[in-house]
Amino acid sequence: MIELEVQDYYKGLPALDEVKINTLFARAVLEQHIPGKVYADSKAKPGAFYVVHPYGMSLVYGNAAAPDFYHWLSDYITDRAEKRVQAEWLQGDPAGAWSERIDAIAAVHNSALPVSGRGAQQDDQRAIQKNTRVNFRLDHEAYFAARAQFFKQEADLVRTGKEHFFAQTGSVLPRFFWRDEEHFVAEGAGYSILEDGGVASTAFSSCITADQLEIGIETAEASRGKGYAFTVCAALIDYCLDHRLEPVWACRLENQGSYHLAQKLGFKPSLTLPYYRLVHR
Repeated sequence: MIELEVQDYYKGLPALDEVKINTLFARAVLEQHIPGKVYADSKAKPGAFYVVHPYGMSLVYGNAAAPDFYHWLSDYITDRAEKRVQAEWLQGDPAGAWSERIDAIAAVHNSALPVSGRGAQQDDQRAIQKNTRVNFRLDHEAYFAARAQFFKQEADLVRTGKEHFFAQTGSVLPRFFWRDEEHFVAEGAGYSILEDGGVASTAFSSCITADQLEIGIETAEASRGKGYAFTVCAALIDYCLDHRLEPVWACRLENQGSYHLAQKLGFKPSLTLPYYRLVHR
């Protein structure tokens, strides 16, 4: 198993085009919009790929020609090889039966972990944890109806600029998805609500292509429950529609805040798939 050189990342794009789930974060790495890691089963003629986004999202896809790829995958996701530098959220292309392979690796790995003192639970800090990832599609009619009802016209809404890039607090922030503020302002998009001299809420492009924009959203804890998240997301959706971009939303099913906000905005669940938490020790 090899780590591809940056100049060879393009080799993963044709196979990625065949993946029918939301893969914008992997494309951002392969197209070198943001630094990441790309592993493959061969340098000359790779057939299987493992792409890691710096935010901690990863994707395995393609068809492995080299049997060593499966051994490497097991060592990597269980961290036996000690190659991972952070925790990851991993998804596998359903068409390649990758989830079944990950399930098999997880079953062996988790069964070997020590149980708690009560003898009932495995060591969750080292287990491969299986969650659910939800992909959505926007229902335009539902969106426009919701926008008319919930958009806060009185909010201090602004286009997210350089001065806001580092101002927002939280865990889903533009600085985790763009190289710097110059890069974000030049190629991305976002909207923020200002409150009490600070940034209360921001919706931004976590990934963007020629025809799609994936929405990232963060609201400061003190500003939650005021409807700001809906308003900044609606402003970004309007931007997408004005620029002929498909607004993309995906989240863990277990993230009920994001899951319900998506539906309030008019997004409809279109696909669910396994999502694996790989803990870094």
